[in-house]
Amino acid sequence: MLPVKRGFKMPAEWEVHSGTHLNWPTNRSTWPGKRMELVEKVYVDIIKTLSKYETVYLLVPDGQYRRHAEQILLAGNVNLTKVVFHVVPTNDVWSRDCGPIFVQNPAGTYAITDWKYNAWGGKYSPYDDDDKLPEYFSRMYGIERFPVDMVLEGGSIDTNGNRLMITTESVLLNPNRNPGMMKSQIEQNLYDYLGQEKIIWLKRGLAGDDTDGHVDDLCRFVNETTVVATATDNPDDVNYAALQENLEILAKATDQNGRSLTIETLPLPETRIEGTTVDGSEYVPASYTNFYIANDVVLMPFYDERYDAQAQALLQNHFLDREVIGIPCADLVWGQGSIHCITQQLYGT
Repeated sequence: MLPVKRGFKMPAEWEVHSGTHLNWPTNRSTWPGKRMELVEKVYVDIIKTLSKYETVYLLVPDGQYRRHAEQILLAGNVNLTKVVFHVVPTNDVWSRDCGPIFVQNPAGTYAITDWKYNAWGGKYSPYDDDDKLPEYFSRMYGIERFPVDMVLEGGSIDTNGNRLMITTESVLLNPNRNPGMMKSQIEQNLYDYLGQEKIIWLKRGLAGDDTDGHVDDLCRFVNETTVVATATDNPDDVNYAALQENLEILAKATDQNGRSLTIETLPLPETRIEGTTVDGSEYVPASYTNFYIANDVVLMPFYDERYDAQAQALLQNHFLDREVIGIPCADLVWGQGSIHCITQQLYGT
């Protein structure tokens, strides 16, 4: 029986977690040379902060990497009693996209939806180990699993927890994900497996985003009726047209009950870098909407001293029951993802 028939729906990120799933960085194609050491320092900052609020489930591919990670975390004064290590093969760090996407029914029971993962249209091989992670968590914790015959990444969707979801056409309708699937079929899967009733479709994402335009770099729900969205007032910015188009769609959109949404804008930090990334881009998808809502805390990326404090203050205004903490993420986003991209909330573990 489909999850929706049993009353399951995807909870909002601000609902209480049992922990957070992260993959320790090991892929030197993503982090060549000294960049691996730099991104490990960002991981220490994130895990040190996050573990004060909830358990971190940290995946490492073998015992050697476990000892390596433990040594670095201890040197950074991380409390390892709040870190649960899992020795399991992984390909890269993007647990948001390959990790388990949970749903919950009215009785409080959680289940895992297990979507196919193909590294954003087969861009980076291998990815088969990451594709197996939802099954791993299901088996490890005895949580029911619903396999879905469709490619879907967690960073490509955001829900208000009340059956309304935002996504982008540039990702979900991209033929490198689900060739041959109609838009209506894709929507139906989101209804059937994630319990959604309405989908808001934005158009495209940020320059330099190798995911083809994940929504978590464009806008996020901060409550059931309010969305914070990335924007720039500079018409010469490479992202100006795409962000304006998405803002216009959001301004006209309504929720699952036909009500208009409240839209607030976050500034766009500098996205052009010196040199290029591994895939040759002069831009990275640096965005303040790539924050992670955890238990009693929000971790947000810092990139640009001109805008960091402004973005933090706006988010703090919406999360009065949580502390909003900034983590410098320039070295992390060089790998073309940030805090939300490397985290995935867990339930029932």
